[in-house]
Amino acid sequence: MKKTMVMTQEDFCNAKTNAQLQQYKKNAVIFLFMVLFSSMVSAQKSKVLDAFFKYGIDSSILNPEKTKRPDNLAFDFKQTIITSASEAVTIAKFDPSASGPEQWSVVSIDGKSPSKSATNSFRKNQSKTSPTPPTDETSYKIEKETPDQLVISYKVETGSLTKENAFVKDCRFYMTINLKTKKLDQIETLNEKPVKVNILTADKFDIVVKYKWNDDARQYVPVNENLNMEAKFIGQATNVKTITEYSNYAKK
Repeated sequence: MKKTMVMTQEDFCNAKTNAQLQQYKKNAVIFLFMVLFSSMVSAQKSKVLDAFFKYGIDSSILNPEKTKRPDNLAFDFKQTIITSASEAVTIAKFDPSASGPEQWSVVSIDGKSPSKSATNSFRKNQSKTSPTPPTDETSYKIEKETPDQLVISYKVETGSLTKENAFVKDCRFYMTINLKTKKLDQIETLNEKPVKVNILTADKFDIVVKYKWNDDARQYVPVNENLNMEAKFIGQATNVKTITEYSNYAKK
Protein backbone atom coordinates (compact mmCIF):
# COMPACT_ATOMS: atom_id res chain seq x y z
CA MET A 1 0.00 0.00 0.00
CA LYS A 2 2.84 2.35 0.83
CA LYS A 3 4.60 1.40 -2.43
CA THR A 4 1.49 2.22 -4.43
CA MET A 5 1.21 5.56 -2.68
CA VAL A 6 4.86 6.34 -3.40
CA MET A 7 4.44 5.46 -7.07
CA THR A 8 1.39 7.66 -7.26
CA GLN A 9 3.30 10.58 -5.83
CA GLU A 10 6.12 9.99 -8.30
CA ASP A 11 3.66 9.82 -11.18
CA PHE A 12 2.10 13.06 -9.99
CA CYS A 13 5.50 14.77 -9.85
CA ASN A 14 6.37 13.48 -13.31
CA ALA A 15 3.04 14.66 -14.70
CA LYS A 16 3.54 18.05 -13.10
CA THR A 17 7.05 18.30 -14.59
CA ASN A 18 5.78 17.30 -18.03
CA ALA A 19 3.01 19.90 -17.86
CA GLN A 20 5.52 22.57 -16.89
CA LEU A 21 7.76 21.47 -19.78
CA GLN A 22 4.87 21.63 -22.24
CA GLN A 23 3.91 25.10 -20.99
CA TYR A 24 7.53 26.21 -21.32
CA LYS A 25 7.58 24.97 -24.93
CA LYS A 26 4.34 26.82 -25.68
CA ASN A 27 5.72 30.02 -24.18
CA ALA A 28 8.93 29.61 -26.20
CA VAL A 29 6.95 29.19 -29.44
CA ILE A 30 4.83 32.26 -28.67
CA PHE A 31 7.94 34.28 -27.84
CA LEU A 32 9.63 33.14 -31.07
CA PHE A 33 6.53 34.08 -33.07
CA MET A 34 6.47 37.53 -31.47
CA VAL A 35 10.16 38.05 -32.26
CA LEU A 36 9.66 36.98 -35.90
CA PHE A 37 6.54 39.14 -36.23
CA SER A 38 8.32 42.17 -34.76
CA SER A 39 11.25 41.58 -37.11
CA MET A 40 8.89 41.43 -40.08
CA VAL A 41 7.20 44.68 -39.02
CA SER A 42 10.57 46.37 -38.54
CA ALA A 43 11.88 45.11 -41.88
CA GLN A 44 8.83 46.26 -43.84
CA LYS A 45 8.59 49.70 -42.26
CA SER A 46 12.35 50.28 -42.05
CA LYS A 47 12.66 50.12 -45.86
CA VAL A 48 10.12 52.93 -46.15
CA LEU A 49 11.74 54.95 -43.35
CA ASP A 50 15.15 54.50 -44.99
CA ALA A 51 13.73 55.93 -48.22
CA PHE A 52 12.20 58.85 -46.28
CA PHE A 53 15.56 59.57 -44.65
CA LYS A 54 17.28 59.37 -48.03
CA TYR A 55 15.00 62.04 -49.50
CA GLY A 56 14.47 64.15 -46.37
CA ILE A 57 10.77 63.34 -45.99
CA ASP A 58 9.02 63.81 -42.63
CA SER A 59 8.00 60.29 -41.50
CA SER A 60 4.91 61.65 -39.67
CA ILE A 61 3.28 61.56 -43.10
CA LEU A 62 2.58 57.88 -42.31
CA ASN A 63 0.30 58.85 -39.41
CA PRO A 64 -3.32 58.48 -40.69
CA GLU A 65 -4.32 61.41 -38.47
CA LYS A 66 -2.20 63.67 -40.68
CA THR A 67 -4.42 63.07 -43.72
CA LYS A 68 -7.95 62.87 -42.33
CA ARG A 69 -10.44 65.63 -43.13
CA PRO A 70 -9.96 68.31 -40.45
CA ASP A 71 -12.80 69.04 -38.03
CA ASN A 72 -11.27 72.27 -36.71
CA LEU A 73 -11.26 74.27 -39.96
CA ALA A 74 -14.09 75.81 -41.93
CA PHE A 75 -14.25 74.90 -45.61
CA ASP A 76 -16.45 74.93 -48.71
CA PHE A 77 -17.69 71.65 -50.14
CA LYS A 78 -18.90 70.72 -53.62
CA GLN A 79 -19.86 67.19 -54.59
CA THR A 80 -20.94 65.91 -57.99
CA ILE A 81 -22.38 62.39 -58.25
CA ILE A 82 -22.65 60.99 -61.76
CA THR A 83 -24.39 57.77 -62.79
CA SER A 84 -25.59 56.52 -66.16
CA ALA A 85 -29.05 57.89 -65.35
CA SER A 86 -28.42 61.13 -63.47
CA GLU A 87 -26.07 63.83 -62.23
CA ALA A 88 -26.48 65.60 -58.89
CA VAL A 89 -24.49 68.56 -57.54
CA THR A 90 -24.48 69.53 -53.86
CA ILE A 91 -22.83 72.68 -52.53
CA ALA A 92 -22.35 73.02 -48.79
CA LYS A 93 -20.23 74.66 -46.08
CA PHE A 94 -18.67 73.30 -42.91
CA ASP A 95 -18.30 75.50 -39.83
CA PRO A 96 -16.55 73.91 -36.80
CA SER A 97 -17.74 76.73 -34.51
CA ALA A 98 -21.33 75.44 -34.77
CA SER A 99 -22.50 72.36 -32.88
CA GLY A 100 -23.70 68.94 -34.02
CA PRO A 101 -25.50 68.74 -37.37
CA GLU A 102 -25.57 72.54 -37.56
CA GLN A 103 -21.87 72.47 -38.50
CA TRP A 104 -23.03 71.64 -42.01
CA SER A 105 -25.14 74.08 -44.01
CA VAL A 106 -26.36 73.08 -47.46
CA VAL A 107 -26.23 75.98 -49.93
CA SER A 108 -27.86 74.28 -52.91
CA ILE A 109 -28.71 70.97 -54.53
CA ASP A 110 -28.73 71.01 -58.33
CA GLY A 111 -28.73 74.81 -58.23
CA LYS A 112 -31.85 75.06 -56.03
CA SER A 113 -32.38 75.76 -52.35
CA PRO A 114 -32.48 72.43 -50.50
CA SER A 115 -35.55 71.14 -48.72
CA LYS A 116 -35.36 70.48 -45.00
CA SER A 117 -35.43 66.70 -45.57
CA ALA A 118 -32.62 66.94 -48.15
CA THR A 119 -30.52 68.98 -45.72
CA ASN A 120 -31.14 66.49 -42.91
CA SER A 121 -30.26 63.59 -45.22
CA PHE A 122 -26.99 65.26 -46.24
CA ARG A 123 -26.06 65.99 -42.62
CA LYS A 124 -26.83 62.40 -41.63
CA ASN A 125 -24.59 61.04 -44.40
CA GLN A 126 -21.73 63.34 -43.38
CA SER A 127 -22.01 62.19 -39.76
CA LYS A 128 -21.40 58.59 -40.88
CA THR A 129 -17.71 59.28 -41.47
CA SER A 130 -15.78 56.35 -39.95
CA PRO A 131 -12.70 56.80 -37.74
CA THR A 132 -9.41 56.63 -39.63
CA PRO A 133 -8.19 53.01 -39.33
CA PRO A 134 -4.56 52.43 -38.29
CA THR A 135 -2.08 51.08 -40.82
CA ASP A 136 -0.98 47.45 -40.86
CA GLU A 137 2.76 48.03 -40.48
CA THR A 138 3.61 44.60 -41.92
CA SER A 139 2.08 45.61 -45.26
CA TYR A 140 4.34 48.52 -46.28
CA LYS A 141 5.90 48.33 -49.75
CA ILE A 142 7.91 50.69 -51.93
CA GLU A 143 6.03 50.52 -55.23
CA LYS A 144 7.87 53.14 -57.27
CA GLU A 145 10.94 55.34 -56.91
CA THR A 146 11.82 57.92 -59.59
CA PRO A 147 13.62 61.29 -59.52
CA ASP A 148 10.21 62.97 -59.12
CA GLN A 149 8.11 60.56 -57.07
CA LEU A 150 8.16 58.02 -54.28
CA VAL A 151 5.13 55.72 -54.16
CA ILE A 152 4.58 53.47 -51.16
CA SER A 153 1.65 51.17 -50.49
CA TYR A 154 0.05 49.63 -47.43
CA LYS A 155 -3.13 48.08 -46.03
CA VAL A 156 -5.07 48.87 -42.85
CA GLU A 157 -5.64 46.81 -39.73
CA THR A 158 -8.83 44.82 -40.26
CA GLY A 159 -9.68 44.71 -36.56
CA SER A 160 -10.38 48.44 -36.52
CA LEU A 161 -12.90 48.42 -39.38
CA THR A 162 -16.65 48.95 -38.92
CA LYS A 163 -19.60 47.48 -40.79
CA GLU A 164 -19.67 50.55 -43.05
CA ASN A 165 -16.04 50.38 -44.14
CA ALA A 166 -15.35 46.65 -43.79
CA PHE A 167 -14.76 46.40 -47.55
CA VAL A 168 -11.51 48.37 -47.10
CA LYS A 169 -9.84 45.16 -45.88
CA ASP A 170 -9.74 44.11 -49.54
CA CYS A 171 -8.20 47.39 -50.71
CA ARG A 172 -4.63 48.64 -50.90
CA PHE A 173 -3.57 52.25 -50.38
CA TYR A 174 -0.97 53.96 -52.59
CA MET A 175 0.69 57.09 -51.21
CA THR A 176 2.47 59.34 -53.74
CA ILE A 177 5.08 61.76 -52.41
CA ASN A 178 6.52 64.57 -54.52
CA LEU A 179 10.31 64.37 -54.20
CA LYS A 180 10.74 67.96 -55.39
CA THR A 181 8.58 69.46 -52.62
CA LYS A 182 8.98 66.57 -50.10
CA LYS A 183 5.21 66.75 -49.64
CA LEU A 184 2.31 64.34 -50.08
CA ASP A 185 0.54 64.63 -53.44
CA GLN A 186 -2.18 62.01 -53.21
CA ILE A 187 -3.42 58.74 -51.75
CA GLU A 188 -5.19 56.23 -53.96
CA THR A 189 -7.40 53.44 -52.57
CA LEU A 190 -7.77 50.53 -54.96
CA ASN A 191 -9.60 47.25 -54.43
CA GLU A 192 -7.69 43.99 -54.90
CA LYS A 193 -10.82 41.92 -55.51
CA PRO A 194 -14.59 42.62 -55.83
CA VAL A 195 -15.91 44.39 -52.73
CA LYS A 196 -19.34 44.92 -51.19
CA VAL A 197 -20.07 48.64 -50.76
CA ASN A 198 -23.45 49.09 -49.09
CA ILE A 199 -25.91 47.37 -51.48
CA LEU A 200 -23.50 47.33 -54.43
CA THR A 201 -20.89 44.77 -55.44
CA ALA A 202 -18.00 46.67 -57.01
CA ASP A 203 -15.58 45.02 -59.41
CA LYS A 204 -13.64 48.28 -59.42
CA PHE A 205 -13.39 50.65 -56.47
CA ASP A 206 -10.86 53.43 -56.98
CA ILE A 207 -10.56 56.65 -54.93
CA VAL A 208 -7.86 59.22 -55.56
CA VAL A 209 -7.57 61.97 -52.93
CA LYS A 210 -5.26 64.90 -53.66
CA TYR A 211 -3.85 66.85 -50.70
CA LYS A 212 -2.13 70.08 -49.76
CA TRP A 213 -0.35 71.03 -46.54
CA ASN A 214 -2.24 73.39 -44.22
CA ASP A 215 -0.20 75.36 -41.68
CA ASP A 216 -3.22 76.21 -39.48
CA ALA A 217 -4.20 72.56 -39.03
CA ARG A 218 -0.58 71.31 -39.10
CA GLN A 219 -1.69 68.50 -41.37
CA TYR A 220 -2.54 67.65 -44.97
CA VAL A 221 -6.06 68.55 -46.07
CA PRO A 222 -7.97 67.07 -49.02
CA VAL A 223 -8.61 69.38 -51.97
CA ASN A 224 -10.08 66.89 -54.44
CA GLU A 225 -11.51 63.40 -54.05
CA ASN A 226 -12.35 61.39 -57.15
CA LEU A 227 -14.22 58.08 -56.78
CA ASN A 228 -14.77 55.72 -59.70
CA MET A 229 -16.83 52.62 -58.98
CA GLU A 230 -17.85 49.96 -61.48
CA ALA A 231 -20.50 47.96 -59.67
CA LYS A 232 -23.51 45.71 -60.04
CA PHE A 233 -26.89 45.73 -58.33
CA ILE A 234 -29.14 42.69 -58.88
CA GLY A 235 -26.96 41.79 -61.84
CA GLN A 236 -27.27 45.19 -63.51
CA ALA A 237 -24.22 47.40 -64.16
CA THR A 238 -24.28 50.50 -61.95
CA ASN A 239 -21.26 52.70 -62.51
CA VAL A 240 -20.82 55.65 -60.17
CA LYS A 241 -18.42 58.58 -60.33
CA THR A 242 -18.20 61.00 -57.41
CA ILE A 243 -16.12 64.18 -57.51
CA THR A 244 -15.73 66.03 -54.21
CA GLU A 245 -13.98 69.38 -53.99
CA TYR A 246 -12.82 71.12 -50.79
CA SER A 247 -11.76 74.76 -50.78
CA ASN A 248 -11.34 77.96 -48.72
CA TYR A 249 -10.03 76.29 -45.59
CA ALA A 250 -10.00 78.78 -42.71
CA LYS A 251 -9.38 78.66 -38.98
CA LYS A 252 -12.28 79.79 -36.75
